[in-house]
Amino acid sequence: MGARFLAAAPFASRFAGTAVGLAKEPLFPLSLAQWSLHKALFAKELDNLDFPKRAKAFGFTGVEYVNVFWKDKAGDAKYVAELKKRCADEGVQSVLIMCDGEGALGDPDATARAAAVSNHHKWVEAAKALGCHSIRVNAQSKGSYEEQQKLAADGLHKLCEYGDKFDINVIVENHGGLSSSGKWLSETLKLAAHKRCGALPDFGNFRVSAKEEYDRYQGTDELMPFARGVSAKSHDFDEKGEEIHTDYHRMLEIVVIKHGYRGFVGVEYEGSKLSEDAGIEATKKLILKVRDELAAKLEAAAKKPAAAKEAGK
Repeated sequence: MGARFLAAAPFASRFAGTAVGLAKEPLFPLSLAQWSLHKALFAKELDNLDFPKRAKAFGFTGVEYVNVFWKDKAGDAKYVAELKKRCADEGVQSVLIMCDGEGALGDPDATARAAAVSNHHKWVEAAKALGCHSIRVNAQSKGSYEEQQKLAADGLHKLCEYGDKFDINVIVENHGGLSSSGKWLSETLKLAAHKRCGALPDFGNFRVSAKEEYDRYQGTDELMPFARGVSAKSHDFDEKGEEIHTDYHRMLEIVVIKHGYRGFVGVEYEGSKLSEDAGIEATKKLILKVRDELAAKLEAAAKKPAAAKEAGK
């Protein structure tokens, strides 16, 4: 395992369309992260199999699962096939599976680290069966800054090798501890040195410790070169519909304009002041507003060279 990152993110290609193309297609599609409905799911008011239908009712074209809501079903071929059928019936795409509670991929104990890698295998297989492009994992470890990088990179590389068999990516979210440092995580992904190892930048998960908050805009910027997905975390909104913790205009400009990302942007409402449904709708509305602004900006930029050329005739 070398120290060189081996691949560019397949969903972060530079925009190469025309102004006409911009008008026909949205800059990026929207998916619904299942955690947005975690209260309803934990309360058994919503069943995992009905998640695709619920997402479609909100107007989403993609779904992002959380393994905790069907943890005993990953190896159940009939269950996974039924979930896939529900998606097909609703016309929504399975995007990824967020995996938690399967052990630390950077565990200092080699045996425990290997077990954590093995524990994720079933989710790689389920992701393949559903038509997802990735599983989202955590880069948990212990030790010094450098030790945690080496250990996490080792576990990630080994899991990516298993992902090779199924054409499934392994993407890491900034999700607490050193993983919430954009610098640490981007360096770790490079060290993992595998084409399937990528990132899932989360707008709201940059708290490294109780005393340290990493700059979310810098962190997102550092992780975007590796991004296979983007998680638009939201909590609270002001009277104008703006998220009060994250400037979505600034953040999505980094994602879309600076890094040319065109993959799914996942809505993940985690607030408590609004109901889950209202929070999802508020987040979606804000993203759509910013998406329109960015599309207009790109369209204007695309017209400038044509206008200059015409003027020079």
